[in-house]
Amino acid sequence: MQRYGMVIGVREERIEEYKALHAAAWSDVLAMIEACNIRNYSIYLRRLPDGQHYLFSYFEYVGADFEADMAKMAADPTTQRWWGVCKPCQQPLPDREVGEWWAPMEEVFHCD
Repeated sequence: MQRYGMVIGVREERIEEYKALHAAAWSDVLAMIEACNIRNYSIYLRRLPDGQHYLFSYFEYVGADFEADMAKMAADPTTQRWWGVCKPCQQPLPDREVGEWWAPMEEVFHCD
C-alpha cells in the first residue's frame, strides 16, 4: 500500500459548490475510484495565511500499477464528466509540474 497526499487551490467563490458536489458524489465515480485501487480517500479544506483556500487530499493506493490505474480512471467517461464539474472550482498551484492538476506532496512522517 502506498499513501498519497496532494494539494490544490480552490476558488473562494466556489467553495460551497465544491462541498455540495462532494456531499453528493456520483456513485459511478466512487465505484471507479475503488476499481482503480484507491482506498481511504479524504479531501480537507483550509484557508492559509496567504488568504487563499486549499484542498488537501489523502488516499491509499493498494494496486500494483498506479500509472495504469490512473489512466483507466482518466479514460472513464463518467469520471471525465465529474472532473468537468469539479475543475472550475479548483485553482492548480502555479509551481506544479507539467501535466499535473493536483500537486503531489512529500510524506515526511507516518505513524500507524
